[in-house]
Amino acid sequence: MSKKILILSTSPRKAGNSAALAEQFAEGAREAGHRVETVSLHDKTIGFCKGCLTCQQTQKCVIRDDMDAVLEKMLHADVIVFATPIYFYEMSGQMKTLLDRTNPLFLQDYAFRDIYLLASAAESEESAVDGAVNGLNGWIACFEKTRLCGVVRGVGATVPGDMAALPNLLQDAYEMGRKA
Repeated sequence: MSKKILILSTSPRKAGNSAALAEQFAEGAREAGHRVETVSLHDKTIGFCKGCLTCQQTQKCVIRDDMDAVLEKMLHADVIVFATPIYFYEMSGQMKTLLDRTNPLFLQDYAFRDIYLLASAAESEESAVDGAVNGLNGWIACFEKTRLCGVVRGVGATVPGDMAALPNLLQDAYEMGRKA
């Protein structure tokens, strides 16, 4: 059964290491017959949540920016894949801001069930990704119909392009996409 997969690439870089993992996931998912769309945040304007909770009444955020379109895509996706670089042992600020702005989806009949995380980190220990996994699990706990289905811990990628020298990690992302 074909699924609608949304990949949210949250790196401030256009072609960083987490984006390379996202591309491989997308390739695997497409090969498996899924419909894949990738949205990169590098050129998007997404402001910080104001904490006003108006969205809990209206299901719309009071902030008018690029997040409106992202929320609409998230609402209708079967699978959401977050791709992020790891900064200071945590997800990127762009990803955290995006997660905070998903509050309008909380009370809606969202389609997504399966969540994946693709993370790239300069550190060589896989535990460098633990903070991002824990943060994402906190978000998942608020969307009780969802579950974390897989994580690629893309460690050892310091500068853009390093992921190309880590074919096993690219293959992991590809295979995860095929099985999504």
